[in-house]
Amino acid sequence: MSETHQDETVRSETSARALTHFINGKTVDGTSHRFGDVFNPALGAVSARVPLASVAEVDAAVAAARDAFPAWSETAPIKRARVLFKFKELLDRHHDELAELITREHGKVFSDAKGEVMRGIEIVEFACGIPNLLKTDFTDQIGGGIDNWNLRQPLGVVAGITPFNFPMMVPCWMFPVAIACGNTFVLKPSERDPSASIRLAELFKEAGLPDGVLNVVHGDKVAVDALLVHPEVSALSFVGSTPIAEYIYTEGTRHGKRVQALGGAKNHLVVMPDADLDQAVDALIGAAYGSAGERCMAISVAVAVGHIADELIERLTPRVKSLKILNGMESAAEMGPLVTAAHREKVTGYIEAGVAAGAKLVVDGRGHQVPGHEQGFFLGGTLFDDVSTDMKIYREEIFGPVLCVVRVPDFASAVELINANEFANGVSLFTSDGGVARAFSRQIQIGMVGINVPIPVPMAWHSFGGWKKSLFGDHHAYGEEGVRFYTRYKSIMQRWPDSIAKGAEFTMPVAK
Repeated sequence: MSETHQDETVRSETSARALTHFINGKTVDGTSHRFGDVFNPALGAVSARVPLASVAEVDAAVAAARDAFPAWSETAPIKRARVLFKFKELLDRHHDELAELITREHGKVFSDAKGEVMRGIEIVEFACGIPNLLKTDFTDQIGGGIDNWNLRQPLGVVAGITPFNFPMMVPCWMFPVAIACGNTFVLKPSERDPSASIRLAELFKEAGLPDGVLNVVHGDKVAVDALLVHPEVSALSFVGSTPIAEYIYTEGTRHGKRVQALGGAKNHLVVMPDADLDQAVDALIGAAYGSAGERCMAISVAVAVGHIADELIERLTPRVKSLKILNGMESAAEMGPLVTAAHREKVTGYIEAGVAAGAKLVVDGRGHQVPGHEQGFFLGGTLFDDVSTDMKIYREEIFGPVLCVVRVPDFASAVELINANEFANGVSLFTSDGGVARAFSRQIQIGMVGINVPIPVPMAWHSFGGWKKSLFGDHHAYGEEGVRFYTRYKSIMQRWPDSIAKGAEFTMPVAK
């Protein structure tokens, strides 16, 4: 490290903000004496210090949620909805503030961060309809003076463990729906960009949420494992890499918890010979390089069918080379930095592996620097051609601005290739043929499908989730699937003494 860079690091650490947990309605300093660095990735400088929770601090958050549960679960759904409406109003008012927090800690461009905030707000809007969403069925007079109906009741204390790539949207997949259903919540956000989660908790309290209903604890594996084994945590939601998702699911269910764990992805975009190539290229540029590829729905593989491949590469190449890579707070930016120096090195390692395996490196993003931000965690857009399915850059999730082009002879080969992949999060097809689109939608074994739509992320009133190793558990995230996950289903049969026949009954009740 140069002397100049050492001086910059010392100054940044000296001025770094001290972050806190949020427990029982109050900001709480960390007591574990363990901290993590939060960077401004565009500058490569430490901007904050985040406390890493001890088991005792996780226990305190769970205890606060446990104590708040009885009153909150008995609060009428319409009253819970009114708090959510006020929360939504505050999110609208603080839209730009939240987006700036995201950009300064994650690195994505400000316009993209604003879009993330909007997607989070949409989930809150959906949760505002909880009085209707909790309605169930009633059957009058099933027989013998008996009526039968159903309830959906909250689970208790539930927890969420969320990733760095969407520090507002993914937490909002979880806690607004869970809390609307009557649960109380402990959120463990990513320690890489935690400020948005604390601000969300503060705004929810300002909206009238009782203390203890939403708690935020920062941390690493210590905090995660504490939540997994805690006997008073009834359910866990997780979004992250497949190895960790499988670990969360296995350990959580082993300890008797309900778990939904969303894992990794290797999303393909198929370009048919009859596709509108201008639209397909625009889609690939935005979906592969937006947010520097740090999206679980990023397109990382273009599947070029037949003769379209050469022209696709020809059109993609100048677009990748001309990407406007800047500090995300600059209005002209199309792509910002990666989240940390370590992650940039990991992605660089994948590029080196692709070259070593014999893939054709058409555009090399290594060594890219932004004037005035030489210490930032920037990497240029990278494009590979002639990628085969046995290569590491095809098999594994890169999570960076790297697009691989795989060439196949026909539609059937494209479907076979995608269905053979262990990941099954999202996929897209660009074509002008309705019959091909219909066949693709039905044959493809993927959880979320786009037809001439590059990133098919469902809206708030639908649900998000993949298949195979992209999801562990039975429920997708948010939407009506979220309501199902965060509630228990109960059936009630009732009759009153004046309708009860005299004497013991030795047969199952049936309609008469």
